[in-house]
Amino acid sequence: MQILAFIAFTLIVAIISYIKTRSTKESTLDGYFLGGRSLTAGVIAGSLLLTNLSTEQIVGLNGSAYQSGLSVMVWETLAAIAMVVTAIYLLPRYLKGGITTVPQFLQDRFDTSTKTITSALFLTGYVVVLLPIILYSGSIALSGMFDVPELLGVSKSTALKVCIWGIGMVGSVYAIFGGLKAVAVSDSINAIGLLIGGLLIPVFGLMLVGDGDVLNGLSILTTEHPDKFKSMGSRTDPVPFYTIFTGMMLVQLFYWGTNQQIIQRALGAKNLKEGQKGILLASFIKILGPLIVVLPGLIAFHVFNGDLGNGDDAYPMLVKKVLPGAWVGFFAAVLFGAILSSFNSVLNSSVTLFGMDIYKQHINKEASDKKVVMYGKIFGIVLALLAMFIAPLIEKAGSLFDYLQEVNGIYSIPILTIIVVGYFTKYVPAIAAKIGLVTGCVFYILSQFFLKPYFVEKALNEAKLNGNITSESALALVEAKAYPHFLDIMAILFVLNIIVMLIIGKLRPLKTPYNMRYTKQVDITPWKYVNHVSIGIVLIVVAIYIYFA
Repeated sequence: MQILAFIAFTLIVAIISYIKTRSTKESTLDGYFLGGRSLTAGVIAGSLLLTNLSTEQIVGLNGSAYQSGLSVMVWETLAAIAMVVTAIYLLPRYLKGGITTVPQFLQDRFDTSTKTITSALFLTGYVVVLLPIILYSGSIALSGMFDVPELLGVSKSTALKVCIWGIGMVGSVYAIFGGLKAVAVSDSINAIGLLIGGLLIPVFGLMLVGDGDVLNGLSILTTEHPDKFKSMGSRTDPVPFYTIFTGMMLVQLFYWGTNQQIIQRALGAKNLKEGQKGILLASFIKILGPLIVVLPGLIAFHVFNGDLGNGDDAYPMLVKKVLPGAWVGFFAAVLFGAILSSFNSVLNSSVTLFGMDIYKQHINKEASDKKVVMYGKIFGIVLALLAMFIAPLIEKAGSLFDYLQEVNGIYSIPILTIIVVGYFTKYVPAIAAKIGLVTGCVFYILSQFFLKPYFVEKALNEAKLNGNITSESALALVEAKAYPHFLDIMAILFVLNIIVMLIIGKLRPLKTPYNMRYTKQVDITPWKYVNHVSIGIVLIVVAIYIYFA
């Protein structure tokens, strides 16, 4: 029954997506990569939410909440503020310049080689980190819900590989041959199902805890585990509260304002008004995110008495326990849609970056739109296969969500730095951007993969000799004090990169100041309520933190 419900819902979404996208001119760059610049606010909002709200969020963040508590909600709630900044300041500039990819802006602002380096960084991050993590986390969820190891009579690792390849092949067909519009339409359908199904999990979970009474279940959780319901993380938590004011906001701004995987949705808006409404609608709904990606992890901690060996197993185990049989199949189909959404969006963005910024720019400058799309699809297939081979290797990586965020810092902060400097200065030259990209990546790798292990190991050895490690909490405190948090490192490197670029701009300024030209491809008249709604969203986020403090 579960599998039948899963197959039925998945097929319905696929058929609707096909019908809705038959008219898209996929042989044109604008039609394939931006959905013909025809996306409305509702489609943009649904696509943004589902692109982000996939299993690396649902499984990974609930696993982090299972281990650490409510403080990890910062990944969701602060995202709302970053989306407000994107809607007000970044999107108008993108649409004004007729931007199709973020590296395209960097070409206009700096030069072609800066754009190529940035595109290569994006693609490397996608294939080595993001795509494999999406496949791996999705496989954990589906394998746990359907008990695939027992169903196929294989080991857990083999079941994960089967799921990884199944998800990867289906997702590749969606993204590579459907283009952005196919992805966006399926996203908007699945987003509704995910919001409904995602909210049902904590409702049924609280009913289980409270013997049929949701409010009683919530009361039991907060009473028996008060340490889990604090919005401000301590120094030993995955996200200490003070990091909100160092690197956390930078990570959010990169993800929601400059990451091609995300911003491509808004770049496909029919006009600025629709783009802003879509982003702000998604931002408002994002505030509800902790109900789906944090609260179930807290419920699972209570239900399973904190005895699960791996926190990332918390969500699929809870779904399987609280939902009736057929409902598990329906929700697994919705979750499968969310998995495909993230996988598709990253893959489609990768195809866009390769086709527009590498193939058309460096390999075949005279290529027709049809040929660019064709070779982009071939590249997408290769990328998908690489991701499917890499994904099983993540099994030994530890906490899924923490691993994702820390490794992403290799390319996220350097790219954000040069975009910020590019927007807010007129005389900083291209050489400064190249130096910023290279030094940012090298220094972060040196910090997190060489200096951090050295200082942590040194601190642990000293603590053991002095007899200071008496418990797990003491061990965590020693590790936290040994080296700055990775979000702090991001903030430090961000400031240093900006200083270096400004110094270079002072010593070797551009002869002609940069000014963005309005291409008139879309109407950039802003939504008249954009400031009012934005202020309301920011106040709600602040109120949530005050309430749970």
